Amino acid sequence: MPSNADYTREYFDILEGLRGDVPGRRAAFAYMQSSTAIVHHRVVASSYVPRLFNKETHKVMKDTAETAHRILCKVIQRYLDDPAYRRVFDFDPRLEELILLPRGYDSLLPFARVDTFLDEDDYRVRFCEFNGDGSSGMNENREIGNSIADSPAFKEFASRHRVRGCELFESWIDAFLGIYATYERRVDNPRIAICDYPENGVVDEFRIFAELFGKRGVECVVADVRDLAFDGEALRDAEGGRVDAIWRRCVTNDVIDHWDESQQLINAVRAQKVALIGSFAGHIVHDKQIFKALFDKRTVAFLDADEVSFIEQTVPLTAFLDDDHVNLPQIRANKDEWIIKPTDHYGADDVHAGCHVSQEEWEELLDRFANNRAGHPFIVQRYIRPFKTLTLPPDAGIEELADEDVPFEPQMYNNLNGLYLYDGRFQGVFSRLGPLPTISKQMKGITAATIWVDGDE
Repeated sequence: MPSNADYTREYFDILEGLRGDVPGRRAAFAYMQSSTAIVHHRVVASSYVPRLFNKETHKVMKDTAETAHRILCKVIQRYLDDPAYRRVFDFDPRLEELILLPRGYDSLLPFARVDTFLDEDDYRVRFCEFNGDGSSGMNENREIGNSIADSPAFKEFASRHRVRGCELFESWIDAFLGIYATYERRVDNPRIAICDYPENGVVDEFRIFAELFGKRGVECVVADVRDLAFDGEALRDAEGGRVDAIWRRCVTNDVIDHWDESQQLINAVRAQKVALIGSFAGHIVHDKQIFKALFDKRTVAFLDADEVSFIEQTVPLTAFLDDDHVNLPQIRANKDEWIIKPTDHYGADDVHAGCHVSQEEWEELLDRFANNRAGHPFIVQRYIRPFKTLTLPPDAGIEELADEDVPFEPQMYNNLNGLYLYDGRFQGVFSRLGPLPTISKQMKGITAATIWVDGDE
């Protein structure tokens, strides 16, 4: 079986045969500039070269994602059922209140994206983080795939292989409606709202999902959590329309930040007058404390031997960044082995890899964040060196260059694979790459289309 690198080398051979495929790159760049792949008012940076994954990669990713989902659901259920187990986590009392609100439907973790580092030589996987309903990227994947679908390079590659992308829209609508069908207080013809705080959400993506719900005959609106109103019987949006079910895209720490303004939603969930899909219990896996909790003896006690082995093989050593849990002088002296992260943020906010900073900067970071000095807890985690892949950097500025001046300079970028799970089923990959040790938009990160090659349909 060809490796992913073999497919990528073949793709670059095609590009070289097309003299860099400048017309195709121009067309793809123009498509993206007018696309809906917009995050915080900016078109996302992308590569013209897709990530090309073989059949074995699909199998490993599917097994990894679905095993992780099963374990995470066990943790959520134990937290809900066992007050003593809740002490494994250090949550704000308001978070615990939200987590324990009634759910009323079967699925414990309806929507998730588990971010992973895959060594594409030996197929060994390590987790970076787990994400719940606030996860995005589906529209980036779709638009970047669209931008290259008719390009000369991709069409030539597709003529030689069986190829398919990731379908991340209709499949989620199927999953959402299937979950709602198990809701104890379901109604016929429910009206759905996709809810977030717009300044934090990927609103263009929300609108696409809302339109697709509409094409299924299901009315769906995009709503600001702060505009919701609850009268004791019905939750309504800003226009007064009744809301029967919510796809929660707002992450829980944003709800805490907007606590007073979010009480209408919270009260409606507490009164069991709206289906909140997914429930706030998803915060248990979003919070990076989950990495420490998976190794806790109270967690190990209810997992089977295969699940414990899976955690030991895939979850990097993680602990609170304080003197009670780690040897801070050792971490201070061995910066390249570690990465520090806040327990409850997103978007790579305040994530620092020791190998990316000087010793002086590392010590300043530890002084700033250790022992809760920032006002909220941080974790320290064993740093996993990402697998590198040959790619083309973004073609920014290509429209201003003559054909002969367009650079063709393949570079090795680090990889981070976000594995989507819709009600526990592996559905696709959010392929992110970056030139720096931390892979994020703030660190020159880019997105690539995900393509399965010569696999099972």
